[in-house]
Amino acid sequence: MAESKAILELQTKAPDELTSEEKIVRIGQLAERASICVACGLSRTRSHVVFGEGNPNAPLMLIGEGPGQNEDSTGRPFVGRSGVLLDECLKENGITRKHVYLANVIRCRACVMENGRLQNRPPTPEETKACAPWLDQTIQLVQPRVILCLGAPSAASIIHKGFKMTQERGQWFESRYARYAMAAWHPAYILRLQGEAYEAARRDLVNDIANARLKVISAKKEPKMTLF
Repeated sequence: MAESKAILELQTKAPDELTSEEKIVRIGQLAERASICVACGLSRTRSHVVFGEGNPNAPLMLIGEGPGQNEDSTGRPFVGRSGVLLDECLKENGITRKHVYLANVIRCRACVMENGRLQNRPPTPEETKACAPWLDQTIQLVQPRVILCLGAPSAASIIHKGFKMTQERGQWFESRYARYAMAAWHPAYILRLQGEAYEAARRDLVNDIANARLKVISAKKEPKMTLF
């Protein structure tokens, strides 16, 4: 009876009333529910739901488009070569995964069979909409002060539709999810570049993370936004 009462109290607490331990429990409960989600067809081809990971009290949240093959295999966001590059760029700013929260707009790999192999594809609007409640609830629990969108699809979901990376990357916007949101190149995109283009895009990502870090510091003096 006492345990049931404690669970009920935890579920009815507002996010800003939760302790770090309680946030971890709530996020874990959310991830467990997401692991059996069948709201769209991606549930039929996934190996794992890639829910997200990191510091539940992180003032900075990084959000990509969706998991790829490596993420689908491991159940963790931003692994493989993209994850290595992201970790390097974070490290150059004195940041590790313990300081941030990592997630994606969709939790399951969007893929299509081509030449006998599953290949990544952009998620459909219907798939993105079906997954939106998981993203909404995650952000509501973490309550980041700053969101860094990795790639145009993430920026289109978080900042505004029709987001243009070449024109709007590195600019600050107010989002319903956080008072400060900005877009940066996705590590997977950077890895497709070569030579000077690669070096320039990598430098952009390092600088955008630095900008986000500074914004976190200044935003600590302001009250947090609430999603709902």
